Amino acid sequence: MPTQNPAVLPVQTRNTHVQGVLWDMDGTLLDTEPYWMSAEEELVAAHGGSWTHEDALSLVGSALPDSALVLQRAGVDLDAREIIDWLNERVMAGINNHVEWRPGALELLEELHAAGIPCGLVTMSEGPMATQVLSKLPKEYFSFQVTGDQVSRGKPHPDPYLLGLEKLSALVPDLEARRVVGIEDSAPGIAAAAAAGLTALLVPHLSRVPETGPWHTIDSLERVGLSTLSTLIGIGAN
Repeated sequence: MPTQNPAVLPVQTRNTHVQGVLWDMDGTLLDTEPYWMSAEEELVAAHGGSWTHEDALSLVGSALPDSALVLQRAGVDLDAREIIDWLNERVMAGINNHVEWRPGALELLEELHAAGIPCGLVTMSEGPMATQVLSKLPKEYFSFQVTGDQVSRGKPHPDPYLLGLEKLSALVPDLEARRVVGIEDSAPGIAAAAAAGLTALLVPHLSRVPETGPWHTIDSLERVGLSTLSTLIGIGAN
């Protein structure tokens, strides 16, 4: 993706604590989880195994190599790379057919864009899928992307968000991790964002998530604006 011009990112002069926002993709920016779940069920069934809705929920937010191991244990007789490629093909076809943005996501992106707050995408999906999703947006809201194939350890490890902070630091002088918001919908994702030192915001969607932790929780991004994010940074995590 083209990098947004740093000259239009006067974050330090804005009346806000927020220096940047790092977004999860699947389940946070858009609702791709039904595509993933359907693909997993189809793949396991093709190999004579059984796959439940609970099994599918357990993989939400996980790194793709970890998901591939679980699917192998469920009976899929393919190597990890073959499984990942098969899932990617099915999910990307679904995205091409229809994109369901999560409630409030585009509105928050537009507000951040108008305020000059840089955003980055931090997803366990791979590069081609992330690029495909970003191409569906009405504007270039994201300055960069971190994808699952760029890190050796995926969520819940902090590595993806630490790489996101590194990329963000090239755009924002004197970056402080706590002044960057990480928005997530899953247990692995929110754990990764919090472990990287971000102000982590959990917006639960389909999967089970912890009731408490070093993060903030809200039921929908429809209730979140730049002032909300600034307030969260100011008060710290619960």
